[in-house]
Amino acid sequence: MKNPLAHLATLAVTGLTPAGSGAAPAVGEAAPDFELPYATREAVASDRVSLSSFRGNSRVILAFYPADWSGGCTKEVCTLRDHFAALGQLSAEVIAISGDYTYSHHAWAKHHDLPFRLAADHDHAVAKRYASYNAESGMDRRTVFVVDRDGKIAYVDLAYSAKDATSFDQLVEAIRTLK
Repeated sequence: MKNPLAHLATLAVTGLTPAGSGAAPAVGEAAPDFELPYATREAVASDRVSLSSFRGNSRVILAFYPADWSGGCTKEVCTLRDHFAALGQLSAEVIAISGDYTYSHHAWAKHHDLPFRLAADHDHAVAKRYASYNAESGMDRRTVFVVDRDGKIAYVDLAYSAKDATSFDQLVEAIRTLK
């Protein structure tokens, strides 16, 4: 897609925010801060990851996904893994978020050699603040947000798809256009 802003307008017009979950934070708004337990491929962390800790240093890709160990989610995080170095060159960190517990995150990250944090939002409080929770399934929806260095939403994809490279390519293009 040549114009990431057109993509955002399309999402807004099609009304992809699920009923009852509230509106997703929009481009230009302050990203809702959070602090969550997390795991990496190395271990279940003893501290928590907070979005505000990245402010001023790097962009953050928040990748909400339904569940560890599922096919589409595995494809999504492995795509992020395979392009992790390139995303780093764009000053982008990745935090993948689902309702799974940190122990599942650790085993999954270790199994797939995932080089980024997997945050555990078991009560879905953060997903709800980002309009990324699906009450019908009880799981997060596959959505992606980019938070800029100032802590503001810079990109939103409420219909992120792992089926092919289209959504990922749009994400990368949006990050490239940031200052």
